[in-house]
Amino acid sequence: MRFRPHPYQRKCIQALLEHPCYGLFLDMGLGKTVITLSAIAELMYDRFEVGRVLIIAPRAVAESTWQDEAAKWDHTRGLTFATVLGSAQERVVALQKRADCYVINRENVVWLFESAGKIRPKFDMLVVDESTSFKSPQAKRFKALKRHLPEFKRRVILTGTPAPNTLTDLWSQVYILDRGQALGQTVTGYRRNYFKPGRSNGHIVYEYLIRDKAAEHAIYDRLAPICLSLSAADYLTLPERIDNVIRVRMPAGAQEQYKQLKRDLVLDLAGEELTASTAAVLSNKLLQMANGAIYSDDGQVVRIHDAKLDALSDIIEANPGKSILVFYKYRHDLDRLQSAFPEAVQLEGQETMSEWNAGRIPLLLAHPASCGYGLNLQAGGNIIVWFGLTWSLEEYQQANARLYRQGQTSAVIIHHIVATGTMDEAVMRALQQKRVGQDALLQAVKAELAI
Repeated sequence: MRFRPHPYQRKCIQALLEHPCYGLFLDMGLGKTVITLSAIAELMYDRFEVGRVLIIAPRAVAESTWQDEAAKWDHTRGLTFATVLGSAQERVVALQKRADCYVINRENVVWLFESAGKIRPKFDMLVVDESTSFKSPQAKRFKALKRHLPEFKRRVILTGTPAPNTLTDLWSQVYILDRGQALGQTVTGYRRNYFKPGRSNGHIVYEYLIRDKAAEHAIYDRLAPICLSLSAADYLTLPERIDNVIRVRMPAGAQEQYKQLKRDLVLDLAGEELTASTAAVLSNKLLQMANGAIYSDDGQVVRIHDAKLDALSDIIEANPGKSILVFYKYRHDLDRLQSAFPEAVQLEGQETMSEWNAGRIPLLLAHPASCGYGLNLQAGGNIIVWFGLTWSLEEYQQANARLYRQGQTSAVIIHHIVATGTMDEAVMRALQQKRVGQDALLQAVKAELAI
C-alpha cells in the first residue's frame, strides 16, 4: 500500500530526519509508528546514516505492532525485524539475527544492557515507544539505558501523554534525548529550578508543584527545539464519541456490607494520617466491593453481588450481533466475567487481536494496563464497557483510544458501569474532570470515609 502522509505527518518525518534527537508527543491515532518507520527507512535506505535500530516498547506493542505497520506500507516493507521477547535463550537467538530493527519490551531493557554482553549488536538509533514508561529516574530500566545513551547517535521518544500526572514526569524522558541539556543534568536540579515542595513529612517530599506559570512556560520553551506536540482534535476528523454512565444499585445486603467495610476501615486507621499508600489500599477494597467481589485476608474471593454483571448482560442484549470490548480491574472480575459469559475471550496476543478485528469475537475482555498502548482494535467494534474503573487517567485515555482512533468508521460508545453510593462515583468524577492522580485519590478516600 502506498503511504500518503498527512501534512502534519510530513512535518513530523522531516523533524526526525533533521534532528538526531527528537521527541514526538502525538495524540493517540496520529500515526507515531508509521511516521517513525518512514524516517527510519529514509535514514537507512536513502541516506545510509543508520544501520541498526533498537525499539523499546510495551510488550503487546513489541510483539507485532511495529512489524505489522512496516509490512503494511510499500516504503517500509523492506525493513527486517528481530523480536527480542520470550525466554533468555529466545532473546539471545533474536539478538543474533541480522535485522534492521530489534524490538524489545521495556521489562527486558536491564537484561539487554547488563546481561546480554557481546551478543548485543551495535545499535546506532534508539526509539523509545511510550516513553512514559521511563518517567521514573529511579527505575532500573532508566538507569540501565542512561549509561548506554552515548552509543546511539540518533534517539527518538514517542508518547501521547508525556506528563500523565505532573510535569516532573518529563525529566527522565527528555534526558533520553539530550542527556540533560534542556532540563538539567539531574532531576534534583530540575525540581529545584521549576518546582516547589507540595505535601511532605519532614525531609520526605511526596509531591512537587510547578512554581508558577512562568516556570511552566520556561519548561515548554526549553523543550520546543527538540519536541513536537500535536493534538488529534486539530488534525483528525474522528467519529462521534458517546460517553454513557450506567448506574447500578447494589442489593440491600451488599450495601450494608459496603457500609460495614467503610466503618471497619475507619476504625483501622485509628486517627492515623491518611497517606497515598493507605489511600490506595482503602480505595482498592471499596472498588472491589463495588464491582461485586472482594479478596479476603487469606486471598479467597468473596462474592458480594452481581449488579454489574446484570448491567453488562443488558448492554449485550441491547446490542445483538455487535462486538463489545470490556475493561476489567481485578482478577476476580475476569473470573466472574468468564463464568457469566462463556463466549467471552481474554485479550492475550496477536492472534486474539486478529480474531477481534475480523469480527469473530463477540465479547473481548481486557485489562487497561495490558492493552493501552499501540494496539489497533478499531476494526473489531465500536462499543466499550468499563466494568471496573481505573484511577489512572493515562490508562483510561489510552484504553479508550484502542477503538476511538483513526480508522474507526462508527460512533464509539463508551459505557461506564458505576455502582451508586460507592467509590466508583468518585473515580468517575475524577475521570470526567481529568484530574485523576494521587491528589484525587487521597481526597476521594477522605470524602468516602467521612460519609
